[in-house]
Amino acid sequence: MSTPALHVVERGPAQGIPVVAIHGWTPDHRIMTGFLEPLFAQVSGYRRIYPDLPAMGRSPVGDAASSADVVDRVEAMLDERLGDATFLLVGESYGGYVAREIVRRRPGQVRGLALVCPVGPVVERASRSRAPGVVLERDEVFLDTLDAQSRREFEDNAVIQTPETYAAFAADVAPGLALADEQGMARIAERWDLGHLPEEGRTFDRPTLWLLGRQDSSVGYRDQWELIEHYPRATFAVLDRAGHNAQFELRGLTESLFRDWLQRVEAEAGEPG
Repeated sequence: MSTPALHVVERGPAQGIPVVAIHGWTPDHRIMTGFLEPLFAQVSGYRRIYPDLPAMGRSPVGDAASSADVVDRVEAMLDERLGDATFLLVGESYGGYVAREIVRRRPGQVRGLALVCPVGPVVERASRSRAPGVVLERDEVFLDTLDAQSRREFEDNAVIQTPETYAAFAADVAPGLALADEQGMARIAERWDLGHLPEEGRTFDRPTLWLLGRQDSSVGYRDQWELIEHYPRATFAVLDRAGHNAQFELRGLTESLFRDWLQRVEAEAGEPG
């Protein structure tokens, strides 16, 4: 089988500071653009690079048959677009697992790392310390207007079930779900575990953000705290009223935490904030 290039969406100036944003399992790049682009509309000078992972979005699965293959494909994209240039790295959910492995492989290139509801040190879902599924706000009248599939997909991880959070889901998550190659993903899932902890034997000493949902029933928040000593420059934030889609359930707080992270990265590099 072939190893086709990943589909990538780029925004911002070609000569800007690169930010590579990696989405989670099943959706596509839009789950990242949906919450990052409003931030970067207010912060200039960044080149944003949004790949679709193999078997997701518009990236064909090719010969990818493991998480290691997924990381290899992301690295090939980095080589093609960035070479040995430094960059900022953002990962969401499974994309956080991929991002942590990229840090392990390219520690000198990653200037800062931000993780949103990432898969932590416990990879298999059944073994994770997860929060029980709860709903803290629910607009039943609105939910009754949705078709059965849209409602089921939305309610799966939603702690705040309102028209506003559904609008973000419909724009940023649902389109990727519809494009997913389920057979290709199933093949990758057979070797989902990289077989090692990306943090083994090292620390990452550059500005980091771990943004976690207190009510996240998918990846939880407890297991991730085991890694805090591997990230001496990390802000660990566990957000109440937030599940696995914390970035659009708490948009304002997410944006504030990302602004702080960008400022810390800029200060580290001696650049103006």
